[in-house]
Amino acid sequence: MKIAIVVQRYGAEINGGAELHARYIAERLSRHASIEVLTTCAKDYLTWKNEWPAGEEKLNGITVRRFPVTRPRNIDDFGRRSTLVFDRTHSLSDELAWLDSEGPRSPALIRHISRVRDKFDFFLFFSARYYHACHGSRAVPDKAILVPTAERDPAIGLHLLGSVLRGVRGLMYNSFEERDLIHGVSGNQSVPGVVVGVGSAIPERTQPWRFRKKFNVKRPFVIYVGRIDENKGCPALFDHFINYAESHPRGLDLIMLGKAVIPIPEHRRIRALGFVSDADKFDALAAADLLVMPSKFESLSMVALEAWALGKPVLVNGACDVLLGQTRRANGGLWYESFQEFAEAMYCLEATGPVGTILGRQGREFFRRHYAWPVIERKYLDMFDRLKREPSTRPVEPWPGWWARRQRTLPPAREVVDRVPAGPSPR
Repeated sequence: MKIAIVVQRYGAEINGGAELHARYIAERLSRHASIEVLTTCAKDYLTWKNEWPAGEEKLNGITVRRFPVTRPRNIDDFGRRSTLVFDRTHSLSDELAWLDSEGPRSPALIRHISRVRDKFDFFLFFSARYYHACHGSRAVPDKAILVPTAERDPAIGLHLLGSVLRGVRGLMYNSFEERDLIHGVSGNQSVPGVVVGVGSAIPERTQPWRFRKKFNVKRPFVIYVGRIDENKGCPALFDHFINYAESHPRGLDLIMLGKAVIPIPEHRRIRALGFVSDADKFDALAAADLLVMPSKFESLSMVALEAWALGKPVLVNGACDVLLGQTRRANGGLWYESFQEFAEAMYCLEATGPVGTILGRQGREFFRRHYAWPVIERKYLDMFDRLKREPSTRPVEPWPGWWARRQRTLPPAREVVDRVPAGPSPR
């Protein structure tokens, strides 16, 4: 069996999000099938500037083929087009222009997918909202399996994404909340799908003392791992933590791992260590009292799963359906919707008390049952087997003609998403 993994960017330097998800899946599935990665030359998700050379390379034993992006992202243009399609009545032509503006636009990648369609059994597309997934899945609909990595944001309510979600052969959802959201906006319940998520490269042993010594960490701390960004809820985290530090002078410090794209407040109990190696990350998680996840928008938190795998409790933003649902199902942490709840939860989850230990232990068991790699791999292989047995019967929804494509009759994407009931899945 030969599988193509198609993703917007791919590299060992990318340590989070759908791109790391894609790399983990590529490397694990390479034990069962011949895997090839098709991606762009972009390294930075904000600019999509071509930084890697076009062509073929090997990364961890897997062939990676890169194709150039036609132009970097124009932030002002993308912002204007996002306002139009998210908040106003618009046309399909407006949505297609938004997709081009979002990037990374790579017609060469789409042409290659069309040329090699007969060489692969399936094409596994990551991230529904991007150019390569929308156009690539339409080029090979009978072989397209989509990993949507969709969040509850307006983009998922776009009409063009609905046609993609209804037109692929199968979907690999990250969570029950993501599946329910996608069903609600696209009506794709008839498309085969499974909630699978992703595992992680959990080391057999961690050395928390090594992290403390290397970075001179002497006090107990809560850890944040990921991009330090407004979209990840970091400004609100800073505000909550600074207020917490004032009212709990003997409480936890905050240590942050990841690339910062917004300023970090200067505070004696906040330390940002930037990008660190995987070994340092896992040692840091093992040394922490708990993990905090302040984001309102997630399709799945890989680092929350990693924290649970190491027996650590999590504290999540209760406004995020996915994080709240995962935490409830795991019984592996607490959630907050205000500063008062944040502060009380931090106090409850400190390692000096019994609550964090119990929740962390329950989180570890949840990870073992649902996110250990043999479980993840089996779900992918079962989906491949199922789609090989079942004939492809759904035709691709054609784009309307030139005139109809430009009629501004589509509702604001934000309204489409807002009509879908919010909250964690009952599953």
